[in-house]
Amino acid sequence: MTGQLSMGFVLGRAPVIPVLAIEEPDHAVPLAEALVAGGLPVLEVTLRTPVALEAVEAIARQVPDALLGVGTFTQADQARSAADAGARFLVSPGLTDRLAVAADAADLPLLPGVATPSELMRAAEAEITHLKFFPAEVNGGIAAVKALGGPFPAARFCPTGGISPRNYLDYLQLPNVLCVGGTWLAPPDAVAAGDWARISALAAGASGRRVPGESRHSEPGAASADWYSVAGEEDPGSADEDLR
Repeated sequence: MTGQLSMGFVLGRAPVIPVLAIEEPDHAVPLAEALVAGGLPVLEVTLRTPVALEAVEAIARQVPDALLGVGTFTQADQARSAADAGARFLVSPGLTDRLAVAADAADLPLLPGVATPSELMRAAEAEITHLKFFPAEVNGGIAAVKALGGPFPAARFCPTGGISPRNYLDYLQLPNVLCVGGTWLAPPDAVAAGDWARISALAAGASGRRVPGESRHSEPGAASADWYSVAGEEDPGSADEDLR
């Protein structure tokens, strides 16, 4: 696979990728700004709402520090639409030959979902080593990801699905996990109320960054004071090393 960025570079930017289903276009930019300010620059906007691509366009244009991806990529023609909107990578719940070819044609790195050894073997045949373990919790969770490290030592994962403030740090302790994906960073009530300070505080709790005027422990699931992200340290040979 080729692309503007390596998937290892994308997954190494922060310990958590917020997974966003944006319902209102006006929320897109302040939401992205709040998450980036909290230390989470890699964002996944899912194609689960009618305004998703509009939101991607706005974020790509107005939040240059965001590293923006499009998720729920399930149809080949979505790859070009995502690229045209300003996406830098694609996330899919699974892997097919058509999706892989479409992502490559759009010059976007792909993070495909896998849940079984056979799916990992298929990804390896396509030279894809950075994967979304999905849905993580219902497919064995931490124990499953740990077990996959034996037969697949080159695989690196972004577990997504059922990840929460209660378990994300446990996933991040695994040597084959670069980051996790989660929805808890953008609670619907906070987004609806425009409470961007709360969202920045949640992001800071996950990233380890302190937001002025906010306590890192003001929200459930905030990281402990002595915890810091080591995301990306398992990918020292990234082609984008000069961008680190």
